[in-house]
Amino acid sequence: MFSIKKISAVMCAGALALSLGACSSKETASSGSSKKEAGPSYPRKAISVVAPSGAGGGWDLTARSFTKVLSETKLVSQPLTVENKPGGGGAVFMAEYATQQAANNEMLFVNSPPIIINNLKKEGNSPYGYKNTTPLAQLTKDFGAIVVKKDSKFTDLKSLLDEVKKDPSKLTFAGGSAPGSMDHLISILPAFKYGVDPTKIKYVSYDGGGEAITALLGGNADVIGTDASSVKEFLKAGKVRVLAVTAADRLGGDFKDVPTAKEQGVDAEFTIWRGVFGPEKMSKEAKSYWEITIDKLVKSPEWKTEVETQGWELEYKNSADFTKFLGEQEKQVQQLLEALGMQK
Repeated sequence: MFSIKKISAVMCAGALALSLGACSSKETASSGSSKKEAGPSYPRKAISVVAPSGAGGGWDLTARSFTKVLSETKLVSQPLTVENKPGGGGAVFMAEYATQQAANNEMLFVNSPPIIINNLKKEGNSPYGYKNTTPLAQLTKDFGAIVVKKDSKFTDLKSLLDEVKKDPSKLTFAGGSAPGSMDHLISILPAFKYGVDPTKIKYVSYDGGGEAITALLGGNADVIGTDASSVKEFLKAGKVRVLAVTAADRLGGDFKDVPTAKEQGVDAEFTIWRGVFGPEKMSKEAKSYWEITIDKLVKSPEWKTEVETQGWELEYKNSADFTKFLGEQEKQVQQLLEALGMQK
């Protein structure tokens, strides 16, 4: 039989065990709580958003607007930086990204039709395209613009194209992307639609829209084909004249007095979408994070104001819709390049 002292000792031991168990449970709960408070494992590092061009062009402006509003709205708590990686109208960066950064969740980039065009064109083509990425979202759309200096003798698209028709190699066209890429297509599309052999047009490429505009203003080019938004400030400052935009209808704001190519009897339409991409082997967690974050971004008043300020049009497609759209765009670009004799 147990004595009173033994029973008392057993009871004390049991109480101590219960007490220790309770403490252990509290510690476990506390530990779980701290893990929960730590939040998701992505992102834990600074995020870089690459513009695969020099400063001043559409990719650069898009990357800077994207990072600026994400930071201002505190949708992303980690630092966001923009990197310019020019070369080959985006092809040089694509080669590095697809082969060396395929699993780098902390590096995103912006692009537009060149990611498709560079992969399909014959000259200087890239073996890498959107299928070597994780498309995250389409953010905006813009349109092509045919631009000359303010004091140019050309006052409308027809007068320019008539000159080109007489001698296709007389004038120098320039753009911020490689031959066969987006700016090149914008430059020669109206002439092609006007019955000019596009292969005879002299085209000079620069690394980014900013450099192309500098070439125009410096007298090293007669005409540039570029995105409308990148010449907005030069138009406002009275430094350039925009002869036509490649939209279906006239644009508003600073471009309200600029006629479309179609208005001038030239059926040349070209939409420049812009989107954000991640690496091909992006983790599910990172992809999900950006899908949710970008969805919040495009719905924010700050983003809508930024898009309007830049002269873009908001056109959002989520990851799934954007990927489907890129497949459709690929077919259209292939047809255009075939018509121009530029397909690989």
